[in-house]
Amino acid sequence: MARARRGQNAPQQGKSSEQAYADLAGDPGFAQLKRNYRRFAIPATIAFLVWYVTYVVCNNWARGFMDTPVIGHVNVAVVFGLLQFVSTFVIAALYARHAGRELDPLATQLRERFESETGR
Repeated sequence: MARARRGQNAPQQGKSSEQAYADLAGDPGFAQLKRNYRRFAIPATIAFLVWYVTYVVCNNWARGFMDTPVIGHVNVAVVFGLLQFVSTFVIAALYARHAGRELDPLATQLRERFESETGR
């Protein structure tokens, strides 16, 4: 059976998109999805911002500490700067794992429900 082109879909069954969105917003699964997202995003954001601000503050007001050699001409400031990149990638990897385990299954259920209710 050939797939219909966009705009030539079969008539929609059930609810309008707006009504389906409103119903999903009140669904306990949607509330759980938001809680699971916030449980990771808020602490990770706070931790990263504290780490970043600490780095900036140390660079501005703790120059003696930041100038301390670690290996050869590499000092604490360079190490901390490189650790900013490392922490960014670690947070991204942790978020990807969290999303795959905690967010994607709930989001898939909600998306499938929306699609079935709107006939998409």
